[in-house]
Amino acid sequence: MAELQKPRQLPLDLRHSAGFSRDDLVVSPANADAAALIDRWPDWPAPVVVLAGPAGSGKTHLGAIWQEISSATAHNAGAIGESTLKAAEAGPVLIDDADVAGLDEQGLFHLINAVRGAGTHLLLTARRFPAAWGVRLPDLASRLKAATTVEIGEPDDLLLAGVITKLFADRQVEVEPHVVQYLVRRIERSLSTAIRVVDRLDRAGLEQKSRITRALAIEAVSALDEGQREFDL
Repeated sequence: MAELQKPRQLPLDLRHSAGFSRDDLVVSPANADAAALIDRWPDWPAPVVVLAGPAGSGKTHLGAIWQEISSATAHNAGAIGESTLKAAEAGPVLIDDADVAGLDEQGLFHLINAVRGAGTHLLLTARRFPAAWGVRLPDLASRLKAATTVEIGEPDDLLLAGVITKLFADRQVEVEPHVVQYLVRRIERSLSTAIRVVDRLDRAGLEQKSRITRALAIEAVSALDEGQREFDL
């Protein structure tokens, strides 16, 4: 007779949304300058600040923290219209992913002027420094040169380990340090990948009624790698 397989426990789909509060932020040398600048608000060196760093470095998290403490309104880089200019007259403004294709250059130029005129602040996040945005409007390029730009580095080992440990702790899951270090060495250096691998491991542990072991971590990383290869194809 074929051996009956023990049914797996299917975990409830309890979504763990990424925490974007100041308490959720793990600070390391990779993002220390940017975190310090956010904490200094409103004592900023310029009306316009750019946080520049690679994908997955935590720019959106830092922007969300600043939006919370400053009561800034968030707007789209591709559509900076009259409502955005009016918002700038009333308070701080946040634009995430400012260097995406389709940047409203004329709108951003007028927005920077509105911010400066109102004595408030504009925070822009981007993957690249403004000089690499390919801005064609000379007046906007000049305004961006006057902005304060703070670089965020790729997540280092300390930051990734801290984020992974905190993500597990938020789920009330205990994980041995050697498992965390394995994940740090193997996953893509991005905070979004750290969130995905922790979510996968949490679900796997619930399904198998198992602790988060190194063997389970190896399976999760292999599955993520396989999924990425299929996506690339």
